[in-house]
Amino acid sequence: MTRTLISTLATLMGLAALAASGAAQARVNVDIGIGVPAYVAAPPPAPVYYEPAPVYVAPRPVIVQPRPVVVAPGYYEDWREQRWREQRWREREWRREQRWREREWHRWHGDD
Repeated sequence: MTRTLISTLATLMGLAALAASGAAQARVNVDIGIGVPAYVAAPPPAPVYYEPAPVYVAPRPVIVQPRPVVVAPGYYEDWREQRWREQRWREREWRREQRWREREWHRWHGDD
């Protein structure tokens, strides 16, 4: 029995080695083919008829005349001072907010 088992295993291993040896041969194939196209005698295809694209007519453009621009006198005369006032206001608001944040921080962190 042992002898039969050993011979069967040896046979299987030999067949596996033979099968693997064919796949283990790595090579590169270069094929060159010169082909001549064959003549095919077929009737020409039937013409295809389709509906033409619809005609699009653009609507007339809408022309809206803008209203005239009216500038009140004195509005642009003092624009630098207006900007200066806005800048000072922003700085005052920023400082007020910073003071409030500092007070709140000290209040919540027990540094009264």
